Formats: sequence, structure tokens, C-alpha cells
Amino acid sequence: MKRSILNFIVTIFLAIVLSEILPWWSIMIAAFATALFIPLKHSAVFFMPFSAIALLWMISAYVLSSSNNFILAKKIAILLPLNGNEYLLILVTGIIGGIASGVAAIFGKQTAILLKKRK
Repeated sequence: MKRSILNFIVTIFLAIVLSEILPWWSIMIAAFATALFIPLKHSAVFFMPFSAIALLWMISAYVLSSSNNFILAKKIAILLPLNGNEYLLILVTGIIGGIASGVAAIFGKQTAILLKKRK
């Protein structure tokens, strides 16, 4: 349990720091690094970074969108098949970021296993 919470917090911290200097895919570097150095077991390898980045992206999207009364979010939600629902767009944004980080975390776990076998 402690490792899961530590992985969650470190993933969010690294994602925030790396997002200041790198593009959107910096979340995958953060998830990869935390999975490599903070080992988790079973499905937690995917779901802890998934939930950390999904939460981070949904909060970021909400804060950015609420500053302009969701004008751009509504227009993008109309372009996508979301019927103009800006909150659904924020949810989809979080899920996409979560999936990207979860897959990167699985790759980090597999890399850690591979490196342990070589020793």
C-alpha cells in the first residue's frame, strides 16, 4: 500500500516538473521512471499511474477551461461526438492521459524485470 501511494505521488510530481520543460508526452516519462524505480505488483502497475495522470489532467483541464468559462472546451466538445458537453471532454482528456501513462508504466515494469534478469 505504501508503494502504491508513493508511486502515485511521485508520478504526479514528476509529471508536473517534466511538463514545464517537455511536451505532453512527459507524463509517459514520469510513469516509466516511477514504474522502473518504485516497483508495484499486478494491476497496480497500470492503474496507479493511470489514476495519477488522469486526475492531474482532469484538474488541469478544468482549471484552464474554467478561466474562460469553458468557451473553447464547448467548441471542441461540439467537434467531437460529445454533444457539446465540456465535462465529458475533460473526462475523455483524463482517460487518454491515463492510458498513455499506464502503458508507459507497464513498459517501465517490464524494463525493470529485464534489467534484473541481466544481473
